[in-house]
Amino acid sequence: MDNWVLKGPQTLINENTSVNITSPTQVKVKVSHLLLTDFDTQLFTGAAEPSYPKTIGRAAVGIVTEVGENCYGIEKNQRVYFEPTRPCGKCLSCLSGKPKNCSSVMVAGKDFDGFLRDFVVCEYTEVAPLPAAVDDIKALCIEAVGIAENIYDKLNLSAGQRVAVVGADFTGNVIAQVLQYHKIIPIVIDNNPVHIDKIKKCGMYYAFAADDDLRSNIMNATGGHLCDAAVYSGNSRLPLSLSTRLVSSGKTVVISSIAAVTAPMDARDILAKNLTVFGVSNAYDYTDAVINMLIHGAINTDVFDKEILNEYDPVALLKERSSKVASAKKDKMIVLKMIL
Repeated sequence: MDNWVLKGPQTLINENTSVNITSPTQVKVKVSHLLLTDFDTQLFTGAAEPSYPKTIGRAAVGIVTEVGENCYGIEKNQRVYFEPTRPCGKCLSCLSGKPKNCSSVMVAGKDFDGFLRDFVVCEYTEVAPLPAAVDDIKALCIEAVGIAENIYDKLNLSAGQRVAVVGADFTGNVIAQVLQYHKIIPIVIDNNPVHIDKIKKCGMYYAFAADDDLRSNIMNATGGHLCDAAVYSGNSRLPLSLSTRLVSSGKTVVISSIAAVTAPMDARDILAKNLTVFGVSNAYDYTDAVINMLIHGAINTDVFDKEILNEYDPVALLKERSSKVASAKKDKMIVLKMIL
C-alpha cells in the first residue's frame, strides 16, 4: 500500500506499508482525496524543516473501513475529514488540561505523519464525519475556512467595520468570504484581474488594484478613515508592508499562511501607528464550526480552479509546484483522487 515518506529535502520515497487498528478507540480510513498545499511543497523542499522521516500531506478526506469498539459517532463506510492539527500535549495549557489553548500545535506532515498514503489508522477523535451536503472538494477547504474563522474571532470586529484583505488568491478569497459572511466589509487588493473577477463573483463590492490610486480608493471606501484591520495572505505577490499602510492608528494587521512567509515588513508604520501584528497559520479546533458554515453555504468554492488527478507522481508534482514554472498552477486546487 502506498505511503509517501519524506526522508530528506526533495527525497520522497513510496514505501509499501500496511497498518492495522491496535486500540478500541482507533479507526482505519482509506484516503480518497488529498489536496496538495504550499505547506506540502515547503516540506518537500526542506523549507518547513520537518523532522524526518515523515509521511507528508496536510489536507485529506477518506472513507472509514474499520472502527474500534469504543469509537463513538463514527461508522464504517462513513466519509471523514482528517484533522490536520493536534495539541502538543507538552505545553503548559496541555498539561493543565486545556489543549484547546495549546501554544505549540502540531501539524500533519511536519510533526506527525500526514495523509499522502492509502490507509491511515488514528484515534476516532482525529477525524470528523462529513455530512452529505459537504462534498469532498469543499471538505478539502475546511482548514482554509477555519483559518479565516480564527482570524475573524481574533480581530473581534463589529458588523460594518472594514478590513483590507491583501491578496485575492485562494487564501485571500476565502478570508474575504468569511469576513463578508460575518457582515464585516472586506476591501480586497490584488493586481491579478482573474483574482479580482473571482472576488466579484463572490459578491465583494470593494476590489482594487495596488496602484497609484489605491490610497484614495481605500479612503473613499472607508469614509476617509482607512481600514479597521488588514489581513495579508501569505501567497500574495504584493508587498507585506502594504498591509500596514492601509490601516488606521492603533489597529491590527494579521499575516495568514499555512506555509512560511519570507516577505520583509517595514517597521515604520507599525511603530508610528502603534499597530498590533500577529500571524494565524492553523485552524485547530475549528472543524465542527466550519462544517456547519459549509452546510449553510457560507463559502462559494465553485469559483476556484481545480485539477483532479486520477494518475499522478507526487515527486514530479511537488518539484513542479516548487519551481517558477508552476506559478500558474499554484492558483489551482490540485487534488489527488486516491480511490478510482
